[in-house]
Amino acid sequence: MKVEINVPETLSEVKLEQYQKYVKLITDNEASDFVNQKTLEIFCNLPLTDVIRISYSSVDEILTHLNSLFSKKYFLKPTFELYGKEFGFIPNLEEITFGEYIDLDTYLKDTSTWHKAMAVLYRPVKKKIKNMYLIEDYNGSDKYAEVMKDSPLDVMLGAMVFFYTLGSELLNDTMDYLQAQKLERLATIQGSNNSRLNMDGINQSMESLKEISQSLIWLPSFHYTSA
Repeated sequence: MKVEINVPETLSEVKLEQYQKYVKLITDNEASDFVNQKTLEIFCNLPLTDVIRISYSSVDEILTHLNSLFSKKYFLKPTFELYGKEFGFIPNLEEITFGEYIDLDTYLKDTSTWHKAMAVLYRPVKKKIKNMYLIEDYNGSDKYAEVMKDSPLDVMLGAMVFFYTLGSELLNDTMDYLQAQKLERLATIQGSNNSRLNMDGINQSMESLKEISQSLIWLPSFHYTSA
């Protein structure tokens, strides 16, 4: 009996919950044929009993394809539809509430709570005029958290890339300012020669902060059956 396989063509066809299951899978298990099989079960919505009947070469081909989906660039989607309802990204991050900020800071740290982060970032659009819109006021993530498990993965990753880019720009601006202030202070106290000597330490600090910000974006590493 031939197995019918529905392989997602883009990450818009992958649900956030599927990604969360995959992350837990590779976190709890070392690379193995079992992990490969479970990966197909998760992303192709196949019973494991059907997965084991797929040819070895096809499994490798599908895993390669899935990996390629994560190598693409994803951008912020201001709005998207889910179950007939339009959800919109927070229109103005400068006006984010303290409650939204605290919840985002908590939920974005762990992939298992990304659906709750989505319920903070995106809420139903209540009014829209061309490209401008208003969303529901934030009253906690509980109302839409479960629904957001079914949100398209490309929407979540686009939001994460947006935050990484925004964070990098803010980090660079901040570090440029701190570097200038540090050099000015050192030049005043020690003279310009010693100021140049201290550049290495400043640059190392900048690189450390950049590494921390880059770690916010974590994409899966698919296990291959081929050598």
